[in-house]
Amino acid sequence: LSILFPQQSGLYEYKIFGGLADCPPKLCVDVYMDLDFRKQWDQYVKELYEKTNDGEKVIYWQVKYPFPLSNRDYVYIRECREMDVDGRKIWVVLAQSVSVPQCPEKPGIIRVKSYKQSLAIESDGKTGSKVYMYYFDNPGGMIPSWLVNWTAKSGVPAFLKDVQKACRDYSKS
Repeated sequence: LSILFPQQSGLYEYKIFGGLADCPPKLCVDVYMDLDFRKQWDQYVKELYEKTNDGEKVIYWQVKYPFPLSNRDYVYIRECREMDVDGRKIWVVLAQSVSVPQCPEKPGIIRVKSYKQSLAIESDGKTGSKVYMYYFDNPGGMIPSWLVNWTAKSGVPAFLKDVQKACRDYSKS
């Protein structure tokens, strides 16, 4: 896990390199793209659903923040592509925040207006996957440094473990 700190904005960008043993790439992607299933395994999801806006699918996602902080919500579009790079199969998921009138801001919840994520998943050559993720958001408000540090040290690794467990559970269902 490496974290970049862009000085100009004073906000963190995350770059994550990891491996998910025994989770083939296609399974990882299926788990990651399945919003209903995510509600079952991601404890930080408060609300998550897809809406169609002018023929385009938009996702609404509300994230639980620890007390006394306000929850955050996101409205974004995402796309998943399977690519062939010199005979290597790589799945790429791109997500970016958008503003649509069908998803107005809610009182007491801070809207994350600047969110971007790129995810690339490929086989590790065995039964698992190699995962690369770039993640940036501007959570708004004052985020205490203890929470930023927890996210970097514990939150992200815990999330990868949760994804790994979700992959095992998904393949059973």
